[in-house]
Amino acid sequence: MEDLANYQVSTMHYSRIMIAVDDDDFVSSRRAFDYACTVAKVYDIPLAVTMVLETGDLNIFQSLSPETIETRRAEITRDLNIYCDKAREFGVTDVTPILAEGSPSHEIVETVIPDFRPDLLVIGSETKPGKRKTIGTQAAYIARYAPCSVIIVRSDAQIARMLKDFEK
Repeated sequence: MEDLANYQVSTMHYSRIMIAVDDDDFVSSRRAFDYACTVAKVYDIPLAVTMVLETGDLNIFQSLSPETIETRRAEITRDLNIYCDKAREFGVTDVTPILAEGSPSHEIVETVIPDFRPDLLVIGSETKPGKRKTIGTQAAYIARYAPCSVIIVRSDAQIARMLKDFEK
């Protein structure tokens, strides 16, 4: 075993970063987006902004309606482009929008990551009340199965709630 006294801290270097944005979780997704943009700008590396059209969220009637799916796809595409524009305005020079469809955690791990090949994935997590000491199910799945490093970012309000709960 290497001697800890001789260990030298080294700078981490990333070459590609991906942010997965959840349009249902604006607060922690926004913080995660800020973090990912900061890392991409500081390292001057490509950033992929990913959103997933959750087909499982549609009821049976909506899923059978091409108009409903196209409307939802157009809304997500619009939001995805806004995020990409915000990243460029912030100073990230290489930004790629990625739209996937299906189960977010599965699509991100099985399709998006292998295609974009990031060495760092940043995601937000906002857990539901009553689950205060766990990360969200999507974030947990991604952190467990992603083949790259994963950073999970929470909102300030969630951090405050969790710290308050731990004090009890």
